[in-house]
Amino acid sequence: MRTISFIILALSISLSSSAQFLENKKGLKEYEGYFNFHYNEKEDEIYLEVDTLNAEFLYTHFLTTGVGSNDIGLDRGQLGGTAVVKFEKAGNKLLLVQPNQDYRAITDNEAERQSVAEAFSKSVIFGFEIKEEKGGKYIIDLTPFLMQDAHGVADKLKKGEYGTYKIDKSKSALALERTKAFPENVEFEALLTFEGEPKGRTINTVAPDPKNISVKQHHSFVKLPDDNYEKREFDPRSGAIFISYMDYASPVYEPIKKRYAVRHRLKKKDPQSEVSEAVEPIIYFLDPGTPEPVRSALLDGAKWWNQAFENIGYKDAFQVKMLPENADPLDVRYNVIQWVHRSTRGWSYGASVVDPRTGEIIKGHVSLGSLRIRQDFMIAQAMMNKPFAESDSNHDPMMELALARIRQLSAHEVGHTIGFTHNFAASTKSRASVMDYPHPQFELNNGEVTFKNAYDTGIGEWDKVTVNYSYSDIPEGKEEKEYLNSILEKAREDGLIFITDSDARAAGGANTLAHLWDNGKNATEELEEVLKIRKKAIENFSIDNIRDGEPYSVLEDVFVPLYFFHRYQTEAAVKLIGGLEYEYAVKGGNNQVVNHVDGKVQKKAFSTILKTLSADEIAIPKEKLELFPPRAFGYSRDRESFKTNTDVAFDAFGAPATASEMTLTYLLHPARAERLVQQSSMNNDLPSLSWMLEELISETIKNKTNGNDYESSVQKTINFVVFKHLLNLAVNNESTPLVRSITNEKIDNLANWLKGRGDAVSKEMYRNIRMLRDEPEEFKLELNVPEIPDGSPIGSYK
Repeated sequence: MRTISFIILALSISLSSSAQFLENKKGLKEYEGYFNFHYNEKEDEIYLEVDTLNAEFLYTHFLTTGVGSNDIGLDRGQLGGTAVVKFEKAGNKLLLVQPNQDYRAITDNEAERQSVAEAFSKSVIFGFEIKEEKGGKYIIDLTPFLMQDAHGVADKLKKGEYGTYKIDKSKSALALERTKAFPENVEFEALLTFEGEPKGRTINTVAPDPKNISVKQHHSFVKLPDDNYEKREFDPRSGAIFISYMDYASPVYEPIKKRYAVRHRLKKKDPQSEVSEAVEPIIYFLDPGTPEPVRSALLDGAKWWNQAFENIGYKDAFQVKMLPENADPLDVRYNVIQWVHRSTRGWSYGASVVDPRTGEIIKGHVSLGSLRIRQDFMIAQAMMNKPFAESDSNHDPMMELALARIRQLSAHEVGHTIGFTHNFAASTKSRASVMDYPHPQFELNNGEVTFKNAYDTGIGEWDKVTVNYSYSDIPEGKEEKEYLNSILEKAREDGLIFITDSDARAAGGANTLAHLWDNGKNATEELEEVLKIRKKAIENFSIDNIRDGEPYSVLEDVFVPLYFFHRYQTEAAVKLIGGLEYEYAVKGGNNQVVNHVDGKVQKKAFSTILKTLSADEIAIPKEKLELFPPRAFGYSRDRESFKTNTDVAFDAFGAPATASEMTLTYLLHPARAERLVQQSSMNNDLPSLSWMLEELISETIKNKTNGNDYESSVQKTINFVVFKHLLNLAVNNESTPLVRSITNEKIDNLANWLKGRGDAVSKEMYRNIRMLRDEPEEFKLELNVPEIPDGSPIGSYK
């Protein structure tokens, strides 16, 4: 009996303690909102009230403050993961559970839904001890959840080999400035300090103390939207970003994998009216930390999208405003364009918080790198003829081009956040989309390079099509699929084609329309034009391309984008060789399925590409070399400078070697070589690999190799790069047996030609061929070709 009394007393004390958890905490700061919570300043803890179990809501997180390095890739305002979650009770715990959205059964049959839920794993992403339970309301300590590395900062640092770090709790704390509660969302934030040992110099360049990296991470609990959103089926021709999942309730005769376009919710106030305002317009807000004149340019560019929404009968449905004072850019209620700073130039990007159940965009978030505009300014500075000859303040022409690019960039990144992917075929149709990567369109006028039409000035015709597909209201009496198909069919009839990343980026890419940073309908003709513009701009280049008082080292850096001005159009032209003409064809559509590029077109492209392997075209004129002395103190070379094999001296041979390396990386790619083998076997009118290699060798190694003057020496340098790629194609693990056999035959023929010559270059090449034959498995010819400076916009040309 006494034992029972002790048990009852102990249970009574336990229940009393549990029921009084909040009462025992003094001086709590109360927050009332979608979830009520309490902040305990003394213990730096947040206690969350959970009054409904098994109710799904949206959880998303951000990186509030960045590390400041483009390479590391941890930026201010960076969007993290988004998930549908719910609280479930298990004993004395509340579990935060993430249901599996990839596998579902969309049906009224509860048992069928349950069978799918049980077939695939869910994820418990956190467990909380119940601190207090009263009247169906549970109190949990949310602090450990907020103090974890949800964004994966430590993992990213380790994966990038920047160092090994872990959270130091003694140097971390909750952050109250952006911890807020609203009726349909609650926001939390924590300052996390990662302690560890840096590796390399990257972190040292951006952190005051590289052993302690402190950033803030933001967490949002958000009420899910209502069920009135209407999903829209995805079509691969539409340019829409999409979500996908498996629906096991689908009839056997229907696809089990469902794909739906990602888009904002948009409805007309007056559905019967041809033109109507929206029930709720899509509003984007610009970071007030953006300076003028960039601020106005970003506002103007983002507003272009309203032209596309007007085209489908909406009035002022897409708006851009300044972010209200005291509004949090990470608050999910705001679509935001944020101005992001890094130590080096880097990519801008647009991301969205998306309801994983439906594809509805909850929040669009654009991150624009602040150093991009300086690169565009420098490109204009390099292309102008003596911009600072008369005045150092003559920066208006360069600023005009740079701001024109910023307008286009703003529209481009906003486009991602309203649901659209890249369209890299748009440049072939009068710059039909802001979702392409635009190269500045310069022109020659009386021996001067002009910028008048460098960038587009409004939304493109393709952008109107993709907005029409994703956002237009289906007319009454029309079947949705039929109506949406008619939009895409009409676009194709108008010559508007959509091709995106996977078919545009690869070094061995084949699509003849989809290129990055190119212009014009005909890639070969545009390369010819680009080479002419480049030649004239180099001819005009002088000390007056920099301001008085600036060292000549700055002039060298300004010359970089001019010297490599042809880099992207070369890539576009190369893709014609062994190229394919195709679209994302569907049965019943009028899209082109697949065809080989006409043989004459391929041969013309090859002839033009050979110019990029000629010293006549890419040798830096000797009189210009006098402008590039050894670097001035305080102005050492960086990632965007010419690399050198000559220590302090400018490398006159290194730049042409780098340029030819770029061309040959694309031209002698194993996949391109195999396509040449296959296409010629099907059609004798198409170029073969044997033909291309023979022409390449004849026009480089076997031609223009005599003499020891400057141009001849540059050509010999280029020829060695050709030789390197030829031999390496023969031993590349990705080369097929047929590619290897044809390439080896050409190498044997070349060896016989070299053997009978007595010059030093021929002897060195012959010696390398003998090494290849003696140890083919171990052979790889390495030349010390300087790496190409960062380009598009940084760190990538492959």
